[in-house]
Amino acid sequence: QVQLVESGGGLVQAGGSLRLSCAASGGILSSYDMGWFRQAPGKEREFVAAFKSGGITHYGNSVKGRFTISRDNAKNTVYLQMNSLKPEDTAVYYCAAQVIRGYYREYGRKAEYENWGQGTQVTVSS
Repeated sequence: QVQLVESGGGLVQAGGSLRLSCAASGGILSSYDMGWFRQAPGKEREFVAAFKSGGITHYGNSVKGRFTISRDNAKNTVYLQMNSLKPEDTAVYYCAAQVIRGYYREYGRKAEYENWGQGTQVTVSS
C-alpha cells in the first residue's frame, strides 16, 4: 500500500496562502485517485478536493475558487494550493489515496479512500 506524508502546513494570516504537499511512497501515484480532506476541532472530517484520473478535479463548496489541487506523478506528489485563506479554513489537512478500479468511486466520501497520511495543521489567524 502507498504511504502518504503531508507537509507545508503552518500559521498564516487571513488572506494569505499556503501550499500543502503530499509525498507518496511504496506505490505508483498514477494508480490512485487522490483527495484532500480536513478536520477542524469538534467537527467531522470533510472533503476539500480530489484529483481523479483523466485530470478531472472536484472541490468542496467552501473552497471552490480559492484552492487548487494538482499532482506531479513523476515526483509522486500531490499538492493543494490554498489562497485567500480564512479563519474557518483552520483544520488538520489530510491527504488520501483511492485505488483506481474499473468502476466509478465517489470522490467525496472518506470511506472510499484506502490510504491516509498523518495530517498537517493549518491555522489561519484573523
